Amino acid sequence: MLAINVELMPKIKLMGFVSYKQPWIHFKRTTHECILYFIKSGELHLRENGIDYILKKGDFLVLEPNVEHEGTKRHVCDYYYIHFEHPDLKSVEVKDMLTLARHLILEEGTQQARQDHPICYFPKHYTLSKKDRPLSFTAMNEMLQLYRRKYFNRGLTALKFTEWLIEVSREHFIDVLQGYEGRSSKSSIKVHALLDYIHEHYAGKITSTDIEQEFDCNYDYINRIFTKLTGQSIMRYVNRVRIDHAKELIEATHLSFSQIGYLTGLEDPYYFSKLFKKYEGLSPSQYYKNVREQGSDKD
Repeated sequence: MLAINVELMPKIKLMGFVSYKQPWIHFKRTTHECILYFIKSGELHLRENGIDYILKKGDFLVLEPNVEHEGTKRHVCDYYYIHFEHPDLKSVEVKDMLTLARHLILEEGTQQARQDHPICYFPKHYTLSKKDRPLSFTAMNEMLQLYRRKYFNRGLTALKFTEWLIEVSREHFIDVLQGYEGRSSKSSIKVHALLDYIHEHYAGKITSTDIEQEFDCNYDYINRIFTKLTGQSIMRYVNRVRIDHAKELIEATHLSFSQIGYLTGLEDPYYFSKLFKKYEGLSPSQYYKNVREQGSDKD
């Protein structure tokens, strides 16, 4: 398993696509950067640090820097390759994959998760599902187009590459949940989709009817599952997201509290103030004063 800090962008050194119509074998070498291979068709046979990999359509492999790798068998192959460097990428051992999957998939976006380091975990070697391969091939083609542009090409490619790694990470950990939890994982995946829905729509009105229609489910049932998996009810989570974003706006802007309430889905100023104090233990104005006083102390 690899871990990367997604607040730091990778440095794209080289990107391309090759198509070997005649059997070909990779040469032996050691590089000082990471290399990602993503197979579009055929097979690529590689050995790194004594471990053999047979990569087929939909497979990707990240080769690590300063480790010798070489081809082990001739084969026709079409693949994308990305050479990149990153200041905070490392190999990690995950002893409890299920716990990590539940944390990343179900708790992503909570206040505690945002306080953690922005680390994205993804497998060194992985096979994308058939339904997700077309999107990844499209993403690779878009990266190539960005890479070949005249202006800011590598910076834009790095952003798209980071986005792709995050999506791959999500798919991998959803697979982990399904593998460990079987049928019950369907509920976990639905809760994960609901979390995304909440973070996209918290600024508007979210009702039980909206959720039932959006997810084709009984609200009471999904609320029970949501509470079991996240530790809080759906509406409490919605309000937690709203208050967290209100705090960010108070810290970063000089908007009025009525404007902040409107932007976070809490249009009634009295209700906004009441809910803020319930979750934070102090009023919005007291929170604003504390934030400005802390800023003055730092200056």
